[in-house]
Amino acid sequence: MVNNAGIAWEESVLDITPENWRRIIDVNLNGMFWVAQEIAKVMVRQREGVILNMASTNGLVGEAKYAHYNASKGGVVLLTKTMAIELGASGIRVNAVCPGYIQTPMSEAIDDTEFVDQYVRDKIPLGRTGKPNDVAGVFAFLASEDAAFVTGECLVVDGGQLAF
Repeated sequence: MVNNAGIAWEESVLDITPENWRRIIDVNLNGMFWVAQEIAKVMVRQREGVILNMASTNGLVGEAKYAHYNASKGGVVLLTKTMAIELGASGIRVNAVCPGYIQTPMSEAIDDTEFVDQYVRDKIPLGRTGKPNDVAGVFAFLASEDAAFVTGECLVVDGGQLAF
């Protein structure tokens, strides 16, 4: 099961309202938990399964103006590890993928070319933003038998950004 949920918007930690905080936590973390819990119950009965959670590099390091998003994705990272510990004896593997800057058709509509070029120059050693296929391949690997002994991991897909 691929558990993919995420919303975010830029907002100073001083300006986040309770409603905005709850909205992001509800979608990005709570929703992911409730879906994973339900599918895990089925997988436990079957004594096998793979749960793959979409986290983010923002769950591993902070980014200004995204406190609510960072907190939600950090929660996904620890949820992944905890589920791996609890469900492993039932033959269920639980991992997360932590993408960095991935450009999608939706993001390209709002990405400023100058900003993207500067961001890539300053922060991504591979010299480009990621593409959806860069992330899809990692999910495919983690779902496959090639990853049969991988659980509790959060695989970073960021072109080297966190290597700094």
